[in-house]
Amino acid sequence: MRALRWYAGPAALAHLRRHGLQPDDIGIVPGAAGGPKGLILGPLDRFLFGQWLPQGGREVHLVGASIGAWRMAAACLNDCVAAFERLQRDYIAQDYEPEPGRRRPHPRHVSEAFARELQAFFGGRVHEVLGHPRWRVHVVTSRGCHILGREGRWRTPLGYLGAAACNVAHRRALGAWLQRVVFSAPGAQGAPAALPFEARDLPTRQVALTEANFMPALQASCSIPFVLQAVHDIPGAPSGAYWDGGITDYHLHLRWRPELGLVLYPHFQRRVVPGWLDKALRWRHRATAALDHTLLLAPDPDWVRRLPGGKLPDRRDFERFGRDLPGRMRAWQTAVREAQRLADEFAAWLERPDPRWVEPL
Repeated sequence: MRALRWYAGPAALAHLRRHGLQPDDIGIVPGAAGGPKGLILGPLDRFLFGQWLPQGGREVHLVGASIGAWRMAAACLNDCVAAFERLQRDYIAQDYEPEPGRRRPHPRHVSEAFARELQAFFGGRVHEVLGHPRWRVHVVTSRGCHILGREGRWRTPLGYLGAAACNVAHRRALGAWLQRVVFSAPGAQGAPAALPFEARDLPTRQVALTEANFMPALQASCSIPFVLQAVHDIPGAPSGAYWDGGITDYHLHLRWRPELGLVLYPHFQRRVVPGWLDKALRWRHRATAALDHTLLLAPDPDWVRRLPGGKLPDRRDFERFGRDLPGRMRAWQTAVREAQRLADEFAAWLERPDPRWVEPL
């Protein structure tokens, strides 16, 4: 049984048939939101950023939301392989004990602990992310508008209820409630690198990613509503409340700029869901022309069913295992250990790229 499957849009598949795949073919790497599911991509990340992509010479845009933003920022650190290994260890070991009388930890408690974790991970090293000679990281966040402009006990749930209702009617209507704000590292000329996608689907602002706003921007991109607190008034950005980038861009189903090259997308599933509020709207899970230049790598569903619990790690495991931290850690460590096959199979395929293995996206 193969662990890895390849899926490609028509333009990417045509390129593979004519030329195979070389590091210099890749201009964009997305990193999806999805919480613990992203752990399964650790071995692929270490291979791609530690071995294969450095063999090329072109500029590559790394676009991430939530855990995908953490992964893409880690890719820009010196010795990124060690950084990915630490990300994996830290994420698996995270443990937020509820206060007495509470079933779940308070969002304030989770946010404070997560801020300390980011500081320990990136503290003193932000310049490595911003100054990488080839990787240009873009951190996606969701900024609240109107009633969601500030977090509050009643306004936040009411605001998200309104956003969900409007989103069902039309994805563009989500823009009345949430704005996409992208924090972009400097390009070769020092100004923020140009966005590697066309932003016509939702209201979008671009902000320079700097030493001053790196930590709050990354924390905001990972701040799941009602699980963590929003991050307010990020330096250099429009005022307001900022939440998880996955709300507007869950799997980064974006209209990528084809002139930048192919999009190599390590993902944990075949479907590329536009926004977090689209998870239940299956008619929005179909591939579109936006993904024509995308080569997506994802685990085989049959292989996933052989992992602990018959699934990928996910946030429900926190409740499923409760206070059994060692049990959850063992399950996630086993899944990540098995995921080494994803990287090994991709490396073997690159030796002799066979387009017959690639399925339509």
